[in-house]
Amino acid sequence: MRFKVIDREPMDVSSDYELRFVLNDDISMTPDHSTLNLCGFKKGSVCDLPTVKRIYVSIKDDKPETLRLAIAKTVKALAGHKIDSIRLPKFSASEPGELEEQLSAIAEGFELSAYSFDKYKSEPQKTYIERVVVSVSGITLEAAEEAILKGRIIAGATNFVRDIVNEIPQEYTPLKMAEDAEDMAGYYGTVTCEVYDKAYLESENMNAFLAVNQASPYEPRLIHLSYVPTGESYGRICFVGKGLTYDSGGLSLKPTAHMYTMKSDKSGAAAALGIIKAAAELELPFEIDSVLGMTENCVGSKGYKPDDVIVSRSGVTIEVTNTDAEGRLVLADCLSWAQDHVKPDLIIDMATLTGACVVGLGDYTSGVIGNNYDLQMEFKTKAQTSGELYTILEFNPHLEKILESQIADVKNSAPGSMGGAVTAGLFLDRFIKDEYKDKWLHLDIAGPAYVGSDWGYNPAGASGAGVRGCIYFLMKEMEERISPKQ
Repeated sequence: MRFKVIDREPMDVSSDYELRFVLNDDISMTPDHSTLNLCGFKKGSVCDLPTVKRIYVSIKDDKPETLRLAIAKTVKALAGHKIDSIRLPKFSASEPGELEEQLSAIAEGFELSAYSFDKYKSEPQKTYIERVVVSVSGITLEAAEEAILKGRIIAGATNFVRDIVNEIPQEYTPLKMAEDAEDMAGYYGTVTCEVYDKAYLESENMNAFLAVNQASPYEPRLIHLSYVPTGESYGRICFVGKGLTYDSGGLSLKPTAHMYTMKSDKSGAAAALGIIKAAAELELPFEIDSVLGMTENCVGSKGYKPDDVIVSRSGVTIEVTNTDAEGRLVLADCLSWAQDHVKPDLIIDMATLTGACVVGLGDYTSGVIGNNYDLQMEFKTKAQTSGELYTILEFNPHLEKILESQIADVKNSAPGSMGGAVTAGLFLDRFIKDEYKDKWLHLDIAGPAYVGSDWGYNPAGASGAGVRGCIYFLMKEMEERISPKQ
């Protein structure tokens, strides 16, 4: 998709179709008000008028997320139309930075909405819109193009992650993720990659990680990517991702209906990889590390079992009560490794960790868990411009006793108990050192990472959850660091 920015009236440029927004449902000033009235145009409406090659979309305001969603409605309504180009209404700057955010959101809306995973379809659906014309005033063309490029980069990284998460398990193994990570490092001069094999995990005593891998025909991989900016760095942030390329539940076998779509259990690791891609292309002024724990959780005679006791990398002993609570075992060792080897200023792990989070928050919202409420709130506030939805889930000390074990330091789950998302976070907290307690966040992305039907600008399947929220968080952090110097 190509974007053309002009500083003239939209009508000065020819296009196959025209998009018009209707603010507060006021159709009186539109050239097609009688037709819109006839069609019953109202709040939330979309009205496509092919005879005049014009589409109207109702919007409540011009905030970034509103624009993303409006673009998504447009793309969906025009699907199948044999049009090559569309022009948008004129956008004007009112407050510093506002127009740039709008333009970035528009670019994201188009790129995210046009995505489809049709690799295995005999007849892939063709997307016809190839050119988008945007008219601006009160801003230079260079600044407008830069804002659109930013949106395209963020959407591109998100779609990159969607491809990984949607990819089928017989193709996307831990070894394939390692290949993709190494390819990324080879492409970007600011990114390096180290891939560690099973022997290395054994030497590091990453026994919780290794236990999950025991029944898989594919060896595990620990992948460490580092992005280092060419200029000044404002700190070091580490993202740790759960990378289960498939999760059967192990001996605690999932029901068939729950096992379907478990290719999506690599969403956390994929998001951490996508963040590196976006950071390198945006040239963010932070050192960013991504640590990916890649394996499968399979069923077999070599599989780990309920009643096993595992000695984790950090020395915490774990009684296994449920082999389907495997992601937290992988993360436990990866978090331990990251604290010792990366030594970041902030550590954020991402995982499709618990069905309990989906029960509590629904399909579309991620849980933000940790010891530091101020940090949780800061992340939620700075990430919200992305349009991703986050809810803070606070620790409850009374739930800690649920994970107490009579034969080990901690249980990996408490079957039948409530508060599963928070207790999973409390389990991970056992592997966070005291000096990192207030510098760690856990994002449970189980709800939005993979949804069975379209929602907003997300098609059915993978959404790339976590990428945009974390990138917007970093960009807001960057703005705060830069502003005092200007």
